[in-house]
Amino acid sequence: MTCLFEIRDLTIDLGGGRTPRRVIDGLDLDIPAGRTVALIGHNGSGKSKALARQIEVTAGEIRTIGRPQRDWSPRDHARALAYLPQYTPPAEGMTVRQLVALGRYPWHGALGRPSSEDRAAVEAAIAECGLADYEGRLVDTLSGGERQRAWLAMLLAQGANALLLDEPISALDIAHQIEVMNLVHRLSEAGRSVVVVLHDVNLAARFSDHIVALKGGKVVLNGSPDDLMQPEALSRVYGLAMDVVTRPGRSPLASAL
Repeated sequence: MTCLFEIRDLTIDLGGGRTPRRVIDGLDLDIPAGRTVALIGHNGSGKSKALARQIEVTAGEIRTIGRPQRDWSPRDHARALAYLPQYTPPAEGMTVRQLVALGRYPWHGALGRPSSEDRAAVEAAIAECGLADYEGRLVDTLSGGERQRAWLAMLLAQGANALLLDEPISALDIAHQIEVMNLVHRLSEAGRSVVVVLHDVNLAARFSDHIVALKGGKVVLNGSPDDLMQPEALSRVYGLAMDVVTRPGRSPLASAL
């Protein structure tokens, strides 16, 4: 199995000071490449920020595409892995096309002039995310789902073959959640590796190829959506009794008892 991330004996303490809070404790985990992988579990564990090199790890090692994180330059890391944080920064006065074009920064820098390759990457990203009719619109005037598609297009323009998405649907209504997750899965089907942090177990099972569930800083499930959608597995992950409703021709649904 080709791995996007190889995590060995990883420990993360948050909060600093005299009493830091240990959120990841001696974690060993391989996250496969070329698939849509959902990370589910409790908030605030630092898992996505650690993978994106946004926080320092306390101990252990993360290897990204076979290389230790410390061996990547910031520019090369951005060219290989595109990261969408849970809370995106303001895009005041910026059009969709301008936002998408920011994805080319790791390739030409702040002072470089966009090349024909840069322009082609922006065009392709806009088309792939279905934004051709929105490219002249101000980002702040878009609906939540449209705005997330614009940010995803920026990641595609970045040219990375791996995407790391931190709760990309947390602020969306159910219709836009489905819209965005459909797009995310299509991006994976096009040959990219996608790791997405989710808290809706049913959407994780429906749109992911592989599930990793963390609880108390440890892996409690690492397998397929079918492995997750079992009452015993759900109870282990969420700590409460749960049932699974199966419907002919439809995805199973988990619900608390």
